[in-house]
Amino acid sequence: VQLVQSGGGLVEPGGSLRLSCAGFGFSLDHYTIGWIRQGPGKEGEGVACFSDSDGSTWYADFAQGRFTISRDNAKNTVYLQMNSLKPEDTAEYYCAAADDRNSLLGGHIEAWGHGSLVTVSS
Repeated sequence: VQLVQSGGGLVEPGGSLRLSCAGFGFSLDHYTIGWIRQGPGKEGEGVACFSDSDGSTWYADFAQGRFTISRDNAKNTVYLQMNSLKPEDTAEYYCAAADDRNSLLGGHIEAWGHGSLVTVSS
């Protein structure tokens, strides 16, 4: 069971980035998949995830209207499109798999991606 991330990097305020998270050894369909970030000196916080079996999505307040989580089942990949980035979005972003949304947001993670550093700076 492995989550492999790609994307991230340095972007100016107002810019966009897309993170990818591909599953290997298991189907992402079998888990609740989401993104968690940890900024410098901060605790980890949920960013966005798919909500359990109904396929709906959940976003943190700071992500609403700017970030979009999506998935491509054929590629077994989940994406996080981030627009209108702000300096306070600077963080290490991790994709994560959990049994359900409460578990994912509560830190009870079955598998972690290796992290993608996002730096928003001019």
